[in-house]
Amino acid sequence: MPKYKSIAEVFQKEKEFKKFREILKENEILEAFGILFPDLKKIAKPIKIEKNNLFLRVENSVWRSELHLKQKMIIEKVNEHFNKIIIKSIKFVS
Repeated sequence: MPKYKSIAEVFQKEKEFKKFREILKENEILEAFGILFPDLKKIAKPIKIEKNNLFLRVENSVWRSELHLKQKMIIEKVNEHFNKIIIKSIKFVS
């Protein structure tokens, strides 16, 4: 008798779904940014995560400088929230 797998098991383990799993994880992280940093919602928007770099769109150069100084704290808070190293650096974009 063939062994059947649940949809969740197929999605979590099959290599064909690897890219899709990565996209979902990235979206989860981007959405968590607003929860972790509610005070930054109006000035910074997470765009994407690529190769452990968080790309943040910042309102202006003044805020970019301010957030650059807080970069280490932001990285630590995100990584701590997910209990693993997800972000190693932040790239600021206009």
